[in-house]
Parts: sequence; C-alpha cells; structure tokens
Amino acid sequence: MSLVSDIFSQKSLGKADQFHFAQQLLSLLHAGLPLLNAIELLMRSAPKPWQPWLLHIRDLLKKGNSFSQSLRVQENRFSAEFINLIRVSERSGDLTLALKTICQQLEAQIELKRKVQQSLAYPLITLASSFLLVLVMMIWVVPVFKEVFSQFQAELPAPTRVLIAISTIVENFYLEILIFILISMGLFVSAWLKSTYLQKQCDRWSLRIPILGNLFRLATLTHWCRTLGHLLNSGLPLPDALRVTAQSSNHWLSHDFSAEIFKQLTRGWPFSDALSKADPAHLLFDIETLQLLQIGSESGSLAEMLCKRADILGAQLSNRLNTLSQTLEPIFILLVGMIIGGIVIILYLPIFNLGQIV
Repeated sequence: MSLVSDIFSQKSLGKADQFHFAQQLLSLLHAGLPLLNAIELLMRSAPKPWQPWLLHIRDLLKKGNSFSQSLRVQENRFSAEFINLIRVSERSGDLTLALKTICQQLEAQIELKRKVQQSLAYPLITLASSFLLVLVMMIWVVPVFKEVFSQFQAELPAPTRVLIAISTIVENFYLEILIFILISMGLFVSAWLKSTYLQKQCDRWSLRIPILGNLFRLATLTHWCRTLGHLLNSGLPLPDALRVTAQSSNHWLSHDFSAEIFKQLTRGWPFSDALSKADPAHLLFDIETLQLLQIGSESGSLAEMLCKRADILGAQLSNRLNTLSQTLEPIFILLVGMIIGGIVIILYLPIFNLGQIV
C-alpha cells in the first residue's frame, strides 16, 4: 500500500534516500561527532532538495527537541519504522545501533526490490515489444494486404476477415483507444489512492495471481518478519513493535494481520495463539513460518527467529525469482514467435488458396 503512495508523494523520501541519510549519519557518529554537528556537516554535502528539511531538523535540535521528534515533523519523509527505531534508541542512549539496524533493514529491502525488478524486467520488456510489434503490423502491414485482397473475386478465409476487421478498427481508432486506456488507468489510480477498500482488494487479488501471487506473498512475509524482528531486537515491546510494523507495512494484508495479532494480544492470548487466530486460512503465514514463530515465542527467542526466518524467506524468494526469469525467457520468446507467426500465416492464407479464390 505504501509503494504507490511513495511514488505519488513528492515530500516522502524513498528507501534509497533514507538509507543514504542513515548511512552518512552513522559514519559521522562513528567518527565521534555529536548529533548536531553531524547534521550540520551533512548539510554541507547533502543534495539541494535535502537542505530545507535538514535545516529544520538542525533548528529543532537546537531548541531542545529529540531527534525522533525532529524526524516526526518532517511531513512523512521518514517511515514509521525509521522514526520508532530512533525513538527507542534515545531511551537506551545508543543511536548508532539504531542507525545500523535501519541501514541493514533498508539495504535488505532495496536489494529485494532490485532482485524483483531485475527478474521481471526481461518479461515486461518482451511483452511491451511484442505488443508494439503487433500494433505496428495492425496499423501499417495488414492494411497493405487488405488492398491486395480487395482485388480478389472470392470470399476470404474467416481468420483473415477477422484479422482485417480488427486491423481496420485499430487503424481508424488507435488514438481514441490509446486515450481511453490512459484515461481508464488514470481513473483507476485516482480511485486506488482515495479508496482504502480498493487498495485492500487489490492486495488480496495480487496474492491470487498464478505464479506471481506466491512471490508477492513471500516478499510481503519477508518484509513483515524482518521489520518485526529488527524492532524487537532494538528493545521495542511486542505490542508496540506490531503497531509500528503495521504502520510501515507495504501490503494491506500484512497491515491488517499485524493489527489483528495486536488485538488478540490485548485480549490476553499468547503470541503463538494470536498468530493462528489472525490468519486461520494461511493467506500470508505458511504453516512452517507459524510453527517456527510459535517455537521462538515460547522459547524467548522470537526476535532472532524472525530475523532468521526473514533471511530464509528472502533466499527462497531470490531463488524463485531467478528460476522464474530463466523459465519465462524461452516461454515469452515462443509466445511472441507464435503471435507474429500466426498473424503472418493468417495474412497468407488467401495466397495459399489462390487457386480456389481467383
């Protein structure tokens, strides 16, 4: 749910920018600089768009505000997880540990996003290229054959007639069709941004997409386990960690399950039972993850178990993405060949039957 919101929000910082800021600040604090001096030094080398909010943070720190309070008022530039990890570190007095945890978390999220983009880039490029190629054939190639076929004194084969009819529609109305598609996409995105119900339904439907649905589930579960594990390791109590995990969730299903687990905990149920009650249909949590987290909660090593499970799930996702990319490559090549070959065969059907047509 936060991905599209980040794209359309000019004020929020992307994960890469938050990682860059945390990494630079961590380096300066490790060098022995006080926080205020580190912020002032960052202002000298920071990109120009960063200057206003860095200046605001510096002014708030000079007035006696805490670092977490200074980040919280920056118009949602920083994630709830980022701010809460800083807030917890202020209680313990170890800001560098919080920044190190933030860097690890953001680096893992950025790497996961890079792997997903890398694995899906070739299939998407292939699909887009094949679509443009078919469009070009419909607008410029098929009409040439249509003029040739108009001189025949016999009925054309049914597939050829259908192809020519589609080509005529595309040739005459391709601008209108394109405008209609763009307007429809714009209306959908606008409705998506305004409707929480639509966002939730889209997130649920995304998990039911063949092949890709399980990858989305793995990515969401990996993010949930890693976020909650890092928050618990930083010293945040489990109810507060669940609330922050829900706020920083990138998927409505994960958000709702975190809220439901929190609700079950407030009713007095142990964490293991709260997990089972929150997801009885195993829409997000697979049985193995549930069992491991139940063992971790009962043995007092829930944070470590969450981080280990996040690493395992991340490795599974990476392997499946690589396999999917290698599998889709020949499939899409074959599919594009069949589409183009089918159009060519349909166009040449009347010529193959020239003896019967003329």
